[in-house]
Amino acid sequence: MAIQAPATRPANPRFSSGPCSKIPGFSLDQLSDAPLGRSHRAAVGKAKLKEAIETTREILGVPADYRIGIVPASDTGAVEMALWSLLGARPVTMCAWESFGAGWVTDVVKQLKLDATVKTAEYGEIVDFGTVDFNTDVVFTWNGTTSGVRLPNGDAIPADREGLTICDATSAAFAMELPWDKLDVTTFSWQKVLGGEGGHGVLILSPRAVERLESYTPAWPLPKIFRMTKGGKLIEGIFKGETINTPSMLCVEDYLVALNWAKSVGGLKGLVGRAAANAQTVWDFCAAKPWIENLATDPATASTTSVCLKFNDARIKDGAAFAKAVAKRLEAEGVALDIGAYRDAPAGLRIWCGSTIEQADIAAMLPWLEFAFEAEIEAQA
Repeated sequence: MAIQAPATRPANPRFSSGPCSKIPGFSLDQLSDAPLGRSHRAAVGKAKLKEAIETTREILGVPADYRIGIVPASDTGAVEMALWSLLGARPVTMCAWESFGAGWVTDVVKQLKLDATVKTAEYGEIVDFGTVDFNTDVVFTWNGTTSGVRLPNGDAIPADREGLTICDATSAAFAMELPWDKLDVTTFSWQKVLGGEGGHGVLILSPRAVERLESYTPAWPLPKIFRMTKGGKLIEGIFKGETINTPSMLCVEDYLVALNWAKSVGGLKGLVGRAAANAQTVWDFCAAKPWIENLATDPATASTTSVCLKFNDARIKDGAAFAKAVAKRLEAEGVALDIGAYRDAPAGLRIWCGSTIEQADIAAMLPWLEFAFEAEIEAQA
């Protein structure tokens, strides 16, 4: 019996977890004000960069005494700047529950050669923060982009901690509430939740992090693009739009367009609400279908941006091959692009539900997911 394809298709089939879908209604014409061919150190370039920094502060609610800098090499560059510049002053605890967190463990233990305490959890689970010693410096991801598991809040982080908290928040910023009083270093890239173009990172420092930078010199040499101090003082220009290396003013303009869109949908509250509604649509679908479920084992820690799913059906003979076939079929139909699980993650799917995604597109895509599942079950029979 032929399986009936759904009648409705998503208007936007882009559900990649990075780079993520552009803002609704995006057009290249919106970037016409970019100062192309001009120096980023000219007044117009510095003004654009400063606007990006201050609008970021406004939307995210970053405290006035926190520094915000635009740095090279996406979120990875921002995290590496923090790790190489700040760690080594006191003991370190590394928390990892997915591939990117595991990557930071490798950097700290094998490259910086620090004797860190390492706490890990399996994909779909999260480290118990109640067991973490926050008198050490603690490095963690807020949202596991490849595992679909996030911190539900910052309640376990004490206000009177002695160590610094270094948080990779790249798939959380602009879609989840972040407790700034609990975060000393926060990083993200605008290619995630706001769908910006890749290559640029954002680094946010608390006064405690700045104090560490100005009072501590690492034992290892720092590459030029990691250096945030000179003569024992913070290079303040970095946090006013004077970037360490040359940024793409086209990408900065794209970020500004996305920030203005973010304000138009209600700022942070609106962005958080959009992601939550998108994720809930997927969760409701999974609750009604016995053959698919959330990779996250605890609903309280389930991500609202990178929603990771696994198939649960006894008829599936090879989980990895089956998941790839479903993703390939959805792409061939033009209804869901780039939703295969991350290469290091358990076999399954990963649906980006961040703030630039329209709930109607999620709702239109899910019947196609069921269609592809049934078609692949039939094909392997």
